[in-house]
Amino acid sequence: MKVAILNYTGTVGKTTIAAHLLSPRMNNAPIFSIESINETAEGLGIDVEKMKGSKFRELFRKIMLEDDSIIDVGASNIEDFMNNMIKFDNSHEEIDYFIVPVTSGTKEQKESISMLDTLSNIGISAEKIKVIFNRVESDVLEEFPYVINFHKKEKTFTADIDCAIWENEIFDALAVKGITIDALINDDTDYKSLLKNRTDATEKERNKWADMFGLKSLAKSVKRNLDLVYDNLFNKKD
Repeated sequence: MKVAILNYTGTVGKTTIAAHLLSPRMNNAPIFSIESINETAEGLGIDVEKMKGSKFRELFRKIMLEDDSIIDVGASNIEDFMNNMIKFDNSHEEIDYFIVPVTSGTKEQKESISMLDTLSNIGISAEKIKVIFNRVESDVLEEFPYVINFHKKEKTFTADIDCAIWENEIFDALAVKGITIDALINDDTDYKSLLKNRTDATEKERNKWADMFGLKSLAKSVKRNLDLVYDNLFNKKD
């Protein structure tokens, strides 16, 4: 499966979605980061190939050689990427899904709508354009009125309110530590035992172990949320 994550606006969670949601559920699919200025999934300990949006021919060749791949298009390169995708006739047909993450700010919603409209206008079907509601506080319908109303009117993309990633401090915490949720859950270190038995540990070590124990507990519920979002994105039956 080939998936592109893109939006005209920045800071909506494209890299978070590539690293935490998609890659571990797509056979650890390689991530091609079309970015020149912002952070990539490389900062989370994932192998990332960085490219510029103007190098579309090279990108196209590489994704054709992969069974699964993720294209993380940064806002700084989105215009080049879109222009080249249009130039390479029907190249969008080689990408199975276009994921548009959106956060609840008015500006972010309106720029996301522009992105959705552009994708539709170049001939991509509604089934291939999928919205993820990101950093949701409590209620998708209340927090994302512009996107919801546009979907009701146009029906040119897929917007399922169950594709909602809830706001959680763990994403920022793991960005600082440079690891993914799956890497944290698969860490077999018994931090609780270390806290209990290592009486010779420094205060710094104990604080680290306590922090990691708390994050591992938090990660389990976040993983359940991500599992559900992935299932609703690609496996949900109407």
